[in-house]
Amino acid sequence: MRLAKYLAHAGVASRRAAERLIAEGRVTVGGAVVTDPARDVDDASGVAFDGEPLRGAEPRVVYALHKPAGVVSTASDTHERRTVVDLVPGERRLYPVGRLDAESTGLILLTNDGDLANRLTHPRYEVPKTYRATLSGPPISDRMLRSLREGVELEDGTTAPARARRLTPHQLELTIHEGRNRQVRRMCEALGRPVRELIRVRFGPLALGDLKPGRARRLTPAELAELAAAAGGERL
Repeated sequence: MRLAKYLAHAGVASRRAAERLIAEGRVTVGGAVVTDPARDVDDASGVAFDGEPLRGAEPRVVYALHKPAGVVSTASDTHERRTVVDLVPGERRLYPVGRLDAESTGLILLTNDGDLANRLTHPRYEVPKTYRATLSGPPISDRMLRSLREGVELEDGTTAPARARRLTPHQLELTIHEGRNRQVRRMCEALGRPVRELIRVRFGPLALGDLKPGRARRLTPAELAELAAAAGGERL
């Protein structure tokens, strides 16, 4: 198995990120630094990352978490704030899939499968994410809905068309498949309607459902299969 793929299967990082780690000289094989991501290795090769021996492929797991407000969507935080990883029990190295800003709530996924995480967030696969946004200001107009459906001009370019529908005079449901930073908030602000509350209710085929804030659950094999299909095919 190629070294970069071995690191991804061991839960260190996605394959692309693993290639960078290898190039940085942070991976050894049999005690020697290796910078070639295509180096063939197996469980008997003595692969280590930052001096820590790797035990080979971990069982692939994905958790669904209802992120509460105030929790950050990173694996660690330099300001010692609570992270989404802190809310999922277990000893495996987990990574959040995509991000929600600190004040947004709702469905976020965590996994030790770096390749799956990369595919779920890569624009190429257009995995949809659905949000419910409560807006400040006057009632949501048909004109605003049309703008969201056609694409909104932001400083980093026009967004792809979104699916948008009005739920109440001040709440809309918005489905996007891009992954720009704070995209839903920025889209609404660009149309003069700041977001007061934002919750992600669906990620690909998975719905938040009745999962309580701060609680996590491990996905079933059937859900994993659906998620892998949404992310572009077989699970690597």
